[in-house]
Amino acid sequence: MKKRLSAGEEFEIMKLVLDKFLWLGFGVMVLGLWKMFTDTVTTGLTLIITGAVVLILFMIIIVKEYEISK
Repeated sequence: MKKRLSAGEEFEIMKLVLDKFLWLGFGVMVLGLWKMFTDTVTTGLTLIITGAVVLILFMIIIVKEYEISK
């Protein structure tokens, strides 16, 4: 027998999962900034762009989830 989640419980789980995407994107961007200062600019810029892509995916997921539950 499967349990059904309420809308509030589903939202809390979604916040926990998407919060990890936010920290991952921010962490990759900080790593890219550090690499720009210590290593080559190209490596750092690549990591910053990768972090930005993760954050954009985060934004798309939130908007899509908001539109579905609306």
